[in-house]
Amino acid sequence: MKSKICLMLCLVAVIAACVISVAPFANTCENVRRDVLRLHVVADSDSETDQKLKLLVRDEVLKKGREIFDGTLTADEAERAITPKTAELKAAAENILRKNGCNNSVEITVGEEYFATRCYENFTMPAGVYTAVRVNIGSAKGKNWWCVMFPPLCLPAATADADAFFTEDEMKVVSSSPKYEPRFKIVEIYESLKNKFLER
Repeated sequence: MKSKICLMLCLVAVIAACVISVAPFANTCENVRRDVLRLHVVADSDSETDQKLKLLVRDEVLKKGREIFDGTLTADEAERAITPKTAELKAAAENILRKNGCNNSVEITVGEEYFATRCYENFTMPAGVYTAVRVNIGSAKGKNWWCVMFPPLCLPAATADADAFFTEDEMKVVSSSPKYEPRFKIVEIYESLKNKFLER
């Protein structure tokens, strides 16, 4: 009996230690998510043609919104600026589709969306709910393309350094690799469960 109690106490102590260790990291991940605005473009299907059209739509949206997403506006400011321009961006996206012989419609929304942990070249976005500009092409059942619009970390003309937008603690998170930072997985499991619970 005593050995079982000791084992249980040890297990509780290990869990408590893990929670204490991960809590500051998870809090910093939350700060990162709050400071980031993402772009999510979803193709009509996985066909080669639709995937090419997806990239054309992406380029057109970035072109039309370049004054908003050039890094001079914060994530909140950019969100407020693009919301009234969604109709204009939709028209531009559909126009580029028409020029390429496609009659699909485009839906553009700005809202909260769950993302799993994603790596892009030399930075990582932790799992969780982000504010995102979502561009759905047609049935939106194809592979997607995503990017960080603010800070402008992966736009074609981006020249900004991430450390100009993130705090020192946030930089430690976004510059880490999930391969060497197991806390990313713990945060992802927690955020995924929380997102599923909230969807009910």
